[in-house]
Amino acid sequence: MAINLATKYAQRIANMYTLGSLVADKASNEWDFSGVKSVKIYTPQTVEPVDYNRSGTSRYGTPAEMADVVQELSMRQDKSFSLIIDKGNNNEQAMAKNAGKMLKLQTDERMVPMVDKYALAQFVQCAGTVKGMAKPTKSSIISAISDAAQALDDARVPMNDRYLYLSGEMYSLVRTSGEFLGLESLGEKALAKGIVGEIFGAKIVKVPTDYLPKNTFFVLTHKNAVLVPYKIRDAKLHQDPPGISGALLEGRSNFDAFVIGARCGGVYAAVLEGEVTAIPEISISGTNASITCATGGADIYYTTDGTDPRYSDTAVKYADAFTVEAGSAVKAYAIKADGFASAVAEA
Repeated sequence: MAINLATKYAQRIANMYTLGSLVADKASNEWDFSGVKSVKIYTPQTVEPVDYNRSGTSRYGTPAEMADVVQELSMRQDKSFSLIIDKGNNNEQAMAKNAGKMLKLQTDERMVPMVDKYALAQFVQCAGTVKGMAKPTKSSIISAISDAAQALDDARVPMNDRYLYLSGEMYSLVRTSGEFLGLESLGEKALAKGIVGEIFGAKIVKVPTDYLPKNTFFVLTHKNAVLVPYKIRDAKLHQDPPGISGALLEGRSNFDAFVIGARCGGVYAAVLEGEVTAIPEISISGTNASITCATGGADIYYTTDGTDPRYSDTAVKYADAFTVEAGSAVKAYAIKADGFASAVAEA
């Protein structure tokens, strides 16, 4: 007989994940994945204001059809586990209680680190700004963080709810830098889980070194620019299945992490220079367009409707020259294996 624990423990496990995670409570919860695996975000496109014309039939300018940029977010990660709980007694209630403890342990020790690492990696790969630089030193780290904060300011990102994810090594550089004197206190009592101080208005979140992708120095995000959906799909307890004296506990979870395209200016990743893919070059002759990238082996993605190919549903992987209509805006970015995405080129 199988006991379905999903209904009983689903919300509890979701809360366990959120409480244990260094990332989940610092991401947006605007979109609800309950009962679904995908959601679509529609962002209406505004138009550039023009000078009013006191004569003619188009005094307010040429009307433009309202258009949306569509970003589909689908949870791609589908993980499962299987554990045996040896029979200590024949009390079914005791078995269920042990199953609950094991679900908590599995969540705390395995799922939380896995999802946090994955989320930070996605934030880096899909950041609105991926900045290549030499590895920071204690004399340059404050300036690098200042540049990141300025990038968010220039993108009109709100000052509140900014989070700076730093490894212990980078945090030590901040603490020992002579430039941090006079800035916000870094040694004050943590304001929330994982937060060890504040700098340039961003709360510092110190994470284990292996939480950040290789060759990543820090990530600055705004809460409403990122999303980390997580849901328990199955949790079953099988009593005395064939070959087992006791219980077999099986679980399955879906999760993912996203940067919201319309708010990508709220995510800044500082990475090692030389690991960032070169910006593609777009060549248009008449109605024929071709794209090249100086980084060998890089994959190129493009759009012809003016949307950002890093987030748009209309992005296409480049294979060969293609035809475009007159007046089309072609945008493209490139990414190499084990590297970081380029900035977006436009023609």
